[in-house]
Amino acid sequence: MRDAKTRNPEQPAPFVADLVAHGRACFVRRQWNDAFEALALADHSTTLAAEDLERLAWSAGLTARDEEMAAALERAYHARVEARECLLAARAAFWLGFRLLALGEVARAGGWLARAQHLVEREGKDCVERGYLLLPLAYRHLHAGEFDQAHDVAALAAQLGERFDEIDLIAFARNLQGRALLPQGRLDQGLALLDEAMVAAIAGELSPVVTGILYCSAIASCQRIYAFDRTREWTTALAKWCDAHPQLVMFLASCHVHRAEIMEVGGAWAEAVAEARRAVQRCLRDSEREVAGRAHYQEAEIHRLRGEFGHAETAYREASRLGIEPQPGLGLLRLAQGDLDAASRAMRRVVSAARDRLERVRYLPAHVEIMLAVGDLDEARAASRELDDTAGTFNTEVLAAIAAHARASVQLAEGNAHAALDPARRAFVIWQRLGAPYLAARVRVLLARACAVLNDAEAARLEMAAAREVFDALGARPDLAAIRSIGASLEHDANRPTDHPLAGRELQVLRLIASGKTNKAIARELSLSEKTVDRHVSNIFGKLDVCSRSAATAFAYEHQLV
Repeated sequence: MRDAKTRNPEQPAPFVADLVAHGRACFVRRQWNDAFEALALADHSTTLAAEDLERLAWSAGLTARDEEMAAALERAYHARVEARECLLAARAAFWLGFRLLALGEVARAGGWLARAQHLVEREGKDCVERGYLLLPLAYRHLHAGEFDQAHDVAALAAQLGERFDEIDLIAFARNLQGRALLPQGRLDQGLALLDEAMVAAIAGELSPVVTGILYCSAIASCQRIYAFDRTREWTTALAKWCDAHPQLVMFLASCHVHRAEIMEVGGAWAEAVAEARRAVQRCLRDSEREVAGRAHYQEAEIHRLRGEFGHAETAYREASRLGIEPQPGLGLLRLAQGDLDAASRAMRRVVSAARDRLERVRYLPAHVEIMLAVGDLDEARAASRELDDTAGTFNTEVLAAIAAHARASVQLAEGNAHAALDPARRAFVIWQRLGAPYLAARVRVLLARACAVLNDAEAARLEMAAAREVFDALGARPDLAAIRSIGASLEHDANRPTDHPLAGRELQVLRLIASGKTNKAIARELSLSEKTVDRHVSNIFGKLDVCSRSAATAFAYEHQLV
């Protein structure tokens, strides 16, 4: 309890009463910073009632004053106990423990949650507070991967919420029920429960803190299963909610990061960098290190895609310093820099360590790309098959596009350009519909490469022209360089004599033979396995009726193929 010596008794009673009234009015208007300042000033001159201490606590929490929030809730708890209002004291203890859990103070949080539990048990009857105390248990089951138990505990909490008409508890419990269903592949049921909770949040039916928690939880859950449409919808709604409450601080950094992630996918790269930097500026507390790390990672990704490798390196290192795994972005940066060994070592490490199926999806597309670059077709093929399996289980469009892109890349590397066309086209259609221009353009480059191998130079040029327009608008310099390389090869093919029997990929291999490259080097350059290159070389020798690399090289120069 606050020591009376810390108060200023000289303030006149009417003035203090006006401060308290003003603080209450500001709290109702959701002007939380003004409410905190008025109530905190009054608190120096009088003993605030328990209700006002709770208003002071929530005003402090929503404006990111964590220590002041904890102190006010603790005092509210004691005030409720002294007044023998045991269930209200339990509620204050619950929220204090719950907030301390979020701040990482596990032991202290456990103590307060235990106090709340004892008070509820002392009452000896069902109550809404018993429902709130089920929420941390549901969280523990979720984090332990005990999804059925998490769902059942959350369902019981929801029933108590309905029985006592507690809308905050109902929505919170429904959200946890949905989250427990998603990892089991029960997407329709899980998303329906998340949506139900979000309807209450958007309608303004919930308290501010529960509203913010549910927004962030729903967005993170939808990101985890790659439900991009919902992620974008809830992020837009969260941004509107934050903008409508200019004195809100608690959820603002997370909102900026979510915005940055959506903007990157949508092609608004400059705006995404600005949002990520705003998030870092908002992250002033130790509890926000993870959010700041995610913001640095997001900024690093855009620098990498723009070819700003030095800036990307710095941002990845900042993300790592704050506890965020810098892969797969850092591995892709090493690939772009030509350090294939570092790229492959990093990806093999994170893929071997990741156990959760959805977590592995974060790394597998980059793993496919890097394994193809180093010529390890077997690993790339295995990663592609795993993506297919996961996409089949969770059945979202984004997962389907990711898996189809990987499959097409592997099939092209295997020398089967015809088979690559259909999955590549399906991936392109999905990315285009979702408004993801960069990802759609990357697939178009893959389509161009397949068309070039099939000797359809006109189709390849059309795909490349469309991709080039997107890369140019985004400032994706590494991708533009790759486009120029493919374009130069096509122009050479357009002007070369056609009196030879070689297919498009065979012609590429012949030119690399003529340049003096080994089969291993050719495999790396064309993202093929060595076995596939060996087969192409054997076919080239047979079609040209030659028996050595030097004879094949001589044929290439004699027929102006290089």
